Amino acid sequence: MKIIDIQTSNKILQASLNKAREMNLNPIMVVILDHRGAVKACLGEEGISPFRFKIAFGKANGAYQMGMGSRSLYNRAEQQAYFVNSINTLADGDLIPVPGGVLIKDEKNEIVGSVGISGDSSDNDEIAAIAGIESAGLKADAG
Repeated sequence: MKIIDIQTSNKILQASLNKAREMNLNPIMVVILDHRGAVKACLGEEGISPFRFKIAFGKANGAYQMGMGSRSLYNRAEQQAYFVNSINTLADGDLIPVPGGVLIKDEKNEIVGSVGISGDSSDNDEIAAIAGIESAGLKADAG
């Protein structure tokens, strides 16, 4: 299993921010979780609202804890709202089932972490997360 180290986290952070600037997105918050589901790194751009950390963390945490990108969680929430609401209760509200939470997978297709981004539309957040993950030579699974 590949471990998400500080150097890899920094590549993901920088590439996600670069993609956001390239697309002229609103300021974003990026949260990276490692293979244990612990926060490895986070960075918010100037002008980000204070609540964006919790949203980005909730996207990353939901993806990691459920083993599926938050786009899949979004689709599941539409079909099984009671189930996703119950899971969110178990997660103490730290599960945000909208796009922008992307699993990080290694060359063996094992989950080694996740990235959550918040600040622009959920679809754009997801694009920036994928760009960050792929820049580090890892696989992105948005669901």
